[in-house]
Amino acid sequence: MAATVLSPLLRRLAADRATGALVRDHGTLYLVDGAVVHAESPYAPGLDALLGTAAPRPPVGAGEWEICRLGALYDAAFFALAPGRGPARFRYGDAAPGAAHPAPGHAGAAPGRPVSAADVERETLRRRALLDRVWPHPVVDTAPVVPARMPRGRTAGVRGRALLARADGRHTPTQLAHTLGRPAFHTLLEVRRLAAAGLVETP
Repeated sequence: MAATVLSPLLRRLAADRATGALVRDHGTLYLVDGAVVHAESPYAPGLDALLGTAAPRPPVGAGEWEICRLGALYDAAFFALAPGRGPARFRYGDAAPGAAHPAPGHAGAAPGRPVSAADVERETLRRRALLDRVWPHPVVDTAPVVPARMPRGRTAGVRGRALLARADGRHTPTQLAHTLGRPAFHTLLEVRRLAAAGLVETP
């Protein structure tokens, strides 16, 4: 069976070692020499939001910053590579926002390790498959999160309880991710787990 290709244009740009911004309906991937160096999506909290939720906290080191940066990249890429209605377009030469800024306190260091387009696609597919294994009802990803009556003998974990405490029947999982300062994919995954356990409603 042929491997799933999420974006033929991304594959071509990677092969051509292109530099610029791949703009899709749900987000943007920034490439340098065909590798992904940054991703952003309105559905995924950015790196600053993810790092700023635990304040006050000491400044992060280069290693922790890079882990968080890669996590934010994969999080935004998951949404950027989601199916859309319009055609993708590529803006040659566009640089990633803040691409010149390396890890805090490490002036002169590289802004972050590039990730191959193939790795970004592979991780996105892995995440899609994981969501479907947990609860194969993608409608819960975009619907407002509505807590269900707690079934007898079932309880949510710490993360699930924090999410349920914010769920008001009006906000979607990605909106709750912004509120909680959590990666959006992890929030989708938690909502699917809660739905599978009968703790939130499946529309």
